[in-house]
Amino acid sequence: MRSAHVIRTPDQRLRIFVSSTLQELADERRAARSAIERLHLAPVMFELGARPHPPRDLYRAYLEQSDVFLGLYWERYGWVAPEEEVSGLEDEYNLCPDDLPRLLYVKTPAQNREPKLTDLLNRIRDDDRAAYKYFESAKELSRLVEADLATLLAERFEQSRSLTVVDVPADADRVAEPVRLPKPLTGLIGREADLTAIRNLYSAGARLVTLTGPGGIGKSRLALAAARAVTPAFVDGAVFVDLSAVHDPERVPAAIAQALGVRDTGDAPIMENLETALHDRHLLMVLDNFEQVLTAAPTLTALLAAAPGVSMMVTSRALLRLSAEQSFEVGPLPEDSSLHLFVERAHAVKPDFEVTDDNRAAVTGVCAAVDGMPLAIELAAARIRVLSPDDLLDRLDRSLAVLIGGSRDLPERQQTLRRTIEWSTQLLEESQRTLLARLGVFEGGFTLDAAEAVGAAELDGHGDGRAPSSDVLGDLAALVDSSMVSQHDRDGRARFAMQAIVREYAREQLWDAGALHAARDAHAGYFLGLGDSAKDDLKAGRQREWLTRLGDERDNLRAAERFLLGSRDWDRAAHLAFSLYLYWWVSGLLGEVRTWMDEALDSGSTLSDRTRAIALYFTRTIMFWKDPDGSVAAELTESADLFRSVGDPDGEGLARISLALALLTGAKPDPDRAEEVMQESLRLFRSSGNTWGESMAFVLLGRVSLRKQDIPEARDRFATSLAITQREGDAVGERIAAYHLGWAQLMLGETDDARTDFARSVAVSATLGHVEGLAYGLEGMVAIAAIGGDVVRAGRLAGASRALRERSGLHNGPTFTFHQAYLDRLTASGDGERLDAAIAAGRELTVEQAVAEALATDA
Repeated sequence: MRSAHVIRTPDQRLRIFVSSTLQELADERRAARSAIERLHLAPVMFELGARPHPPRDLYRAYLEQSDVFLGLYWERYGWVAPEEEVSGLEDEYNLCPDDLPRLLYVKTPAQNREPKLTDLLNRIRDDDRAAYKYFESAKELSRLVEADLATLLAERFEQSRSLTVVDVPADADRVAEPVRLPKPLTGLIGREADLTAIRNLYSAGARLVTLTGPGGIGKSRLALAAARAVTPAFVDGAVFVDLSAVHDPERVPAAIAQALGVRDTGDAPIMENLETALHDRHLLMVLDNFEQVLTAAPTLTALLAAAPGVSMMVTSRALLRLSAEQSFEVGPLPEDSSLHLFVERAHAVKPDFEVTDDNRAAVTGVCAAVDGMPLAIELAAARIRVLSPDDLLDRLDRSLAVLIGGSRDLPERQQTLRRTIEWSTQLLEESQRTLLARLGVFEGGFTLDAAEAVGAAELDGHGDGRAPSSDVLGDLAALVDSSMVSQHDRDGRARFAMQAIVREYAREQLWDAGALHAARDAHAGYFLGLGDSAKDDLKAGRQREWLTRLGDERDNLRAAERFLLGSRDWDRAAHLAFSLYLYWWVSGLLGEVRTWMDEALDSGSTLSDRTRAIALYFTRTIMFWKDPDGSVAAELTESADLFRSVGDPDGEGLARISLALALLTGAKPDPDRAEEVMQESLRLFRSSGNTWGESMAFVLLGRVSLRKQDIPEARDRFATSLAITQREGDAVGERIAAYHLGWAQLMLGETDDARTDFARSVAVSATLGHVEGLAYGLEGMVAIAAIGGDVVRAGRLAGASRALRERSGLHNGPTFTFHQAYLDRLTASGDGERLDAAIAAGRELTVEQAVAEALATDA
């Protein structure tokens, strides 16, 4: 039974209980409080002047309603009250609920630690429920607390003590959240006047500002800085749309949708979803590298018209020629800023480099030779490790005078940059130039493994006549050193990238050598292999790791697929799509996959049975709920039959799942046939040892039972599915099974159990970035709140779910949910006005706030 003491924070933030003695750790307590508040969490702390040993029921009240226990210890054990055996410090630890995460910090050195504290710390050290670290200063403690809390919150969402703990990594910020502005690794130099001018344009009412200038002039960096400067004027902040990997103007809406967290589910035009998602938003959209998709400019006009609160900042080498456009030309850096940039970049390769009276003229001459172009300055500065400023200037003067390349038709500064790139590559070894060219086939960055696969590949007689690199790692390091390639770490893995204009140059080298097609084939081959490697792990314990990794490779996967489709290599194109179907689904990209497979079906080519089976599956499965004449069910039946004919039981079983859904949701539901279809699907998955498919089959069998009004059987089938997913570490399956189980339990009056499983569905969906799952989970929690008579909570969660569906492109799809009936009951009971107000407030919640409210411990 909940304690009578109720401790709330006004915004329902997660609470961090801080345990410590008071006087000796005053500075450390302040540091811990600051770290907690920087993460927008709520510290729960007894302060000086409070009773040194408050009653246990008060301790319990604070601890019960906290989400993390954080202990600070040094030398003092604390006061032991009369008739007590332990101090308040130890009592707090003893009363900490078993399921509360514990972060413990011990200050060193300790000269006079009291024996009872030593005993307590020894006991804590042996407690495998606790994370135990040492620190020396308040500053170090602050850093540790902030980092550890961030990690902990990325590992679990805590439900109330009456609920099952969902022990999964949680990262709610990922869920349907827009792509926020990237943080450059280095500062912006010499653009103060430009920033002021751009800010003034928006202050004067501009809604579309285009930053123009040649490649390498610094448009992207300036746009990011300018966007940060004007973002405070936008309630919903700013989002970043990287178009560097988009070469087809028709894909621009999909790229915008991806950046905004809008899912391309394929059941409605993506522009319709975008307009719905944006119509009530007040944000700044930064679109980078628009020059290669200029014919898509009317898309921006349409979005601006549909969303009066949206403004845009575009970078492009050419104007968009739109009526609402205001242009801002980005020029070269002034002399002093060029010098500053040169020195900063030179320090990266030669830390002791400085401008002196002897070399100042040469450095200034280098900056002038490349026309103050930031990228050209960086390329030149990277050579300062082996060339003196005088040698560098001499070589540049001679090389730029004769280098022409293929750029006579480009603006003068663009020619200068291209010639600087060409000059820089001439200083590379042959194998390094070969690798640079081949790396041009990557989109959105690449890993070392991918670089080695493409860089060391034999190009089957269609290459550039050069031997593949035998030392890709060494050659890649040289390209990084020369600033041709940049490096950053992502989840412990090194990742590399090239600026757009360098990538263009690299591809030109491949094209001129007749090696572009062969290099792209090697690129596609690598990602086909990656898809095969990911296929099984996506369904089990490494699911989250692969979803993140494949998310990093999304542009490369698209590029590989587009190459295979363009080459009419239908079999490999279908194979790549099918090996990653779980990734496409969770990431909200089934609409895009559908267009790929439609291309194969509409090609006029004779497709192999397996390829046709895959293409029918992807093009029909997302339409299972729109089947008035039974055609979708018929074509899914064909897909299943084709999978059977080629001996693919997993493919057949998967097609049968979609077929059963079509049979259950069609104009004339046929649950008896759906039962037969799913029993065969279950048999197929069991025969192949596919436990992921088996768990999904039990979910569909449970839905058949619901349709037949056999609720106990449905509950048992959903529970079986949940047990399988938990045993296998399948988070996607766990959230699906838990959600379905929640509704069956609710229908049987098992409200507490239903709350547990709806909460599990919310938490797991948040970890995966699975927006559809999160919306469903929130709707389950709506019903729980409504049953408990909590009108405000029910309304807020309902509003959050509605906004999430609208802003994520899920509002047109079918919903296996029953929460509206519970809201209708609240309205019928006279609470309609309060409910409507709560729904309106819920629509304003961020995803993180909605998740926190759904999982609040005082619910």
